[in-house]
Amino acid sequence: MPVIETNLKGVFIIEPKVFGDARGWFMETWSKVKFEAEGLNFDFVQDNQSYSAQKGTLRGLHYQLNPMAQAKLVRCTRGKLLDVAVDIRKNSPQFAKWVSVELSAENKRQLLIPRGFAHGFITLTDDVEIQYKADNYYAPHCEGNIRWDDPQIGIDWTATPTILAEKDANAPFLKDRIESGQINFIFEEED
Repeated sequence: MPVIETNLKGVFIIEPKVFGDARGWFMETWSKVKFEAEGLNFDFVQDNQSYSAQKGTLRGLHYQLNPMAQAKLVRCTRGKLLDVAVDIRKNSPQFAKWVSVELSAENKRQLLIPRGFAHGFITLTDDVEIQYKADNYYAPHCEGNIRWDDPQIGIDWTATPTILAEKDANAPFLKDRIESGQINFIFEEED
């Protein structure tokens, strides 16, 4: 299972081995033992799935505050999307930097996003399904979001969103979240 480091330390692209024959294909999407052999130690406790009907649907940028922060292992099982992770850990040398990866049912890539990062995606086709594992349970009282078009972050979404939830369209900017204490991730050297 190749593990590719991105330009953001701690965020990895995972390329599962796909075994195919006349019947179709098989792949292992998660193996605690194999991930640990790569130095990736996560204890996933929840699986999530969402469906977006139309191309141009943007979801994000979302995160959960400590103590309910979540690491995620994200994959696209139908269609194609651009997946984005943003470092929002105070004092991080990568603060407000982002990485994007195209995930699709065809390329079968996965993106591993650690705690302390915001996450979002835009659909590049109609009929997109995304699935992800989380290493902590969903907690509405710890939920947070940042504007998808925050100029401090400057994400190149490669397409203009056509569908956006009101809560995402009206989300605060990163600087406002920091100033109001609504982000409680602190970079530590061992991160």
